[in-house]
Amino acid sequence: MIRSPRLSLALAAALLAAPALAQDAKVREHSVAPGKQVRIVAVPNLKKDCSLGPQPEVKVTAPPKNGALIQRAGKMKTPPTYRCPNAEAQVQALFYESKAGFNGTDEVTVEIKGADGNTVTQTIRLKVGGAGGDKKDTTDL
Repeated sequence: MIRSPRLSLALAAALLAAPALAQDAKVREHSVAPGKQVRIVAVPNLKKDCSLGPQPEVKVTAPPKNGALIQRAGKMKTPPTYRCPNAEAQVQALFYESKAGFNGTDEVTVEIKGADGNTVTQTIRLKVGGAGGDKKDTTDL
């Protein structure tokens, strides 16, 4: 079977962009501007077959030492690269904001129970500093 390198690359990017819902622990990194609030986790209530499921659960198991977390729920359209592209879904989201004047590395660990009932542990390493931050992260749901 011949596979397109573009298709494989697009599939890999889509899988990396969305939170994995498996039993394995995952580590992700974000660049964050000091004092700016950014979304670090967004989990839709979509099952693997893209049907709607129960609201996902996000549980903080290790909070950040140099910042604060805010959890929000709302509606959001999934990005075109997601496994269920452009789908309206209920979302549980987690936002991070560093302490005023903090520059350095912070870390958050969360357990995410997705709409299919699978749970994954994610550690999010936050590099706080500079003027920028990840362009994809916003304060919007």
